[in-house]
Amino acid sequence: MAIGKITLSDGSVRYEATYRDPRGRERSKRFRTKREAERFLARQSTDMQRGEYIDPQLGRVMFERWAEEWIATTVHLKPKTREGYRSILEVHVLPAFGGARVSAIEQVDIRRFIAELAASGAAAGTVRNVYRVVAQVLATAASSGAIKANPAMGIRLPRSPHAEMLFLSAEEVLLLADAIGGRYGTLVTFAAYTGLRAGEIGALRCGRLDLVGGSVDVVESLSEVRGRLVFGPTKTYARRTVRLPRFLVDELTVYLGETAQHVDAFVFTAPAGGPLRHNLFYQRTFRPAVASAGLPARLRFHDLRHTCAALLIAQGAHPKVMQERLGHSSVTVTLDRYGHLFPSLDEALTAGLDATYRTALAEFSRSPEELIASAAS
Repeated sequence: MAIGKITLSDGSVRYEATYRDPRGRERSKRFRTKREAERFLARQSTDMQRGEYIDPQLGRVMFERWAEEWIATTVHLKPKTREGYRSILEVHVLPAFGGARVSAIEQVDIRRFIAELAASGAAAGTVRNVYRVVAQVLATAASSGAIKANPAMGIRLPRSPHAEMLFLSAEEVLLLADAIGGRYGTLVTFAAYTGLRAGEIGALRCGRLDLVGGSVDVVESLSEVRGRLVFGPTKTYARRTVRLPRFLVDELTVYLGETAQHVDAFVFTAPAGGPLRHNLFYQRTFRPAVASAGLPARLRFHDLRHTCAALLIAQGAHPKVMQERLGHSSVTVTLDRYGHLFPSLDEALTAGLDATYRTALAEFSRSPEELIASAAS
């Protein structure tokens, strides 16, 4: 680090502070007084020792460039997720911050942006998704040394109300399967009794079914990105095996017939063959069947997955077993989503404890009166 004295063409004097940044690049800045230059170099030295050095050139880079960097270097994103982030950037974020230097963006700017977005009528979930994109772009800038701290941190967001789940009874599942009819009746039953996600069902091929052993291997998922079908890993990137009830094995055997021998054939297809496009199926087939069956109009296909969870809980399933069957990332996710259903078993469990006691009591040699008298003494 050094300070040099420079005389300008108008005769005024400036003091140039020169130093090397953590990457060995020479940097300099001019000041009116030597004291200002000394203080500047002292701050730079301290920041570099603490690992808090900020590159002034990177700080002048526009937010939109950092957004491009973030999208390009976040390698784990699935195509549908990446496209969703791009849409959020184009519609909400870049119009507000795209042309701003990243070092000039302050927390108050983001707070105002979030408040205006919420006031415009955007749903709480939309606000949270937009905020998440802004925060991750700024985190990329911070980790690269363009800004000292992420100004998006510490901002309170509106809470997203959980979408109310619908749980069909076993009879209602049959009613919906009958209303939808044909090949898709089996699809409804399969979804309700396996708990697979729509994308996992769409990607399922016959080679993943074991109709002899009664199981299905869930290894990939199908999504639609701007009209293009994309096959990829499951939501949690994990492979799992789901056991099939005997009745469902029998139904699938009849439904597939000779097709079951073709390992690459899709189990459930579009009306004209080929992969099933979930959005089209939902609008053209599923919703009309819901109306025909007299079920609530807000019933979603995803509620068949919730129905499976409810049926499992009614059977007394352990949360860990449910987590593995449904493909949740952890048992905590399972409990957070379906924990409110478990208390409904309390009455049955209490009755079971009473029955256990009375059975033991009946087999005991002494009478209830003798036991009570013995306990009292």
